[in-house]
Amino acid sequence: MAWTKYQLFLAGLMLVTGSINTLSAKWADNFVAQGCGGSKEHSFQHPFLQVVGMFLGEFSCLAVFYLLRCRAAGQPDASVGPQQPFNPLLFLPPALCDMTGTSIMYVALNMTSASSFQMLRGAVIIFTGLFSVAFLGRRLALSQWLGILATIAGLVVVGLADLLSKNDDQHKLSEVITGDLLIVMAQIIVSIQMVLEEKFVYKHNVHPLRAVGIEGLFGFVILSLLLVPMYYIPAGSFSGNPHGTLEDALDAFCQVGRQPLIALALLGNISSIAFFNFAGISVTKELSATTRMVLDSLRTVVIWAVSLALGWEAFHPLQILGFLILLMGTALYNGLHRPLLTRLSRGRPPAEEGEHERLLGGSRTAINDTS
Repeated sequence: MAWTKYQLFLAGLMLVTGSINTLSAKWADNFVAQGCGGSKEHSFQHPFLQVVGMFLGEFSCLAVFYLLRCRAAGQPDASVGPQQPFNPLLFLPPALCDMTGTSIMYVALNMTSASSFQMLRGAVIIFTGLFSVAFLGRRLALSQWLGILATIAGLVVVGLADLLSKNDDQHKLSEVITGDLLIVMAQIIVSIQMVLEEKFVYKHNVHPLRAVGIEGLFGFVILSLLLVPMYYIPAGSFSGNPHGTLEDALDAFCQVGRQPLIALALLGNISSIAFFNFAGISVTKELSATTRMVLDSLRTVVIWAVSLALGWEAFHPLQILGFLILLMGTALYNGLHRPLLTRLSRGRPPAEEGEHERLLGGSRTAINDTS
């Protein structure tokens, strides 16, 4: 069936905004500017402040939800109509996981390339599968176990490509290794977030935009408050600011004042995360979960291509192999091979009924899926 113009728009919006989300964060990291008090020029390394901006983008989804709800007033079958009551504090534990995991990943983004950052986030499949077995009592199919093994193999290949590729002054080999390990470790926390959402949140049938907005609100408020003690916590060589602390928000604002393009990069990150969540939810509703996963994989290709074109990283053929193996692992784990096998065995298109539930039930993505 041919896509409508609206469906094509949603697919394009998801692909573009999802790519901008990672690229804008990396673009901000690449800027060099003076900080406060006339300090010498240094890189814009403020991952925690960037995560605050990301949560602000998620929080804006709550405004979109209420706008859609007002528009849908009087339509009893509207998906944003009145819902069953729930305790907003249910979203606090997932928000804390999101805050911790994303902060670690943004720290790692300063140390490695944007394409490796995006590819290595595929490790979430491994830990989500294992945690769903351990804590949700779920039994994984053979194809899902094969998907996990393929993902592990793909991560090894991508990591090997990083080790063998040429590293510039910005990304030393030790930093690349540390960054890659941090990204994989962060997926453990993201997997815990998914398990918590599966066990406590999804059963309340909260609209995804509302869920994203509430988690964004919690993350924005908590991390904004944490920026104050972070200003006084020494971080040594781990810090990228002249003050030598875990996060120096004042230095970040001074750098933005001296290099306005940083503000543009931060604005791109904030707005893209909001539009990406809206587009992702709409693609799942208007098309299918399968389409959303395919577009998410294409996002990695776009990020990689743009990074190469801008000279942010060097090309290594092993990355192609690693990406293909990771793509195969994702497809196997999420059951994307089943429609193809059904088509081959029956010689006719498979029934689409229940596709959303089968794919999402087998592997829930995080409510605020930024991966």
